[in-house]
Amino acid sequence: MTLAKEKFTSSRSSRRGKRKHGLTSRVSQPRRVALAKVKDDLSRYLRLAESEEVVITRHGRPAGVLIGFGTEEDWFEYRLEHHPEFLRRVARARADIAAGRGTRLEDVPA
Repeated sequence: MTLAKEKFTSSRSSRRGKRKHGLTSRVSQPRRVALAKVKDDLSRYLRLAESEEVVITRHGRPAGVLIGFGTEEDWFEYRLEHHPEFLRRVARARADIAAGRGTRLEDVPA
């Protein structure tokens, strides 16, 4: 898996608040925009999607979500967070830890 070779560093984008998906204590309505408007001004809505969720509607019904990335690192983080193999490995590691099969960081050779 080539993702392991990439360097992880803290950036301005990782220090700012992340967009929350799903239910939160303060539920805000995502911006809903008709497909025709998005097609007419895609660049504007991509910039807007960097900071808020943009739901694209077709005939008044949700048809998709536009996700914007402020930096290339934001794009990498999104890909990693949605990569099926990465998600399987995290789930397997959590199950191992819950079953007492984990390794303490102090026990890992430097």
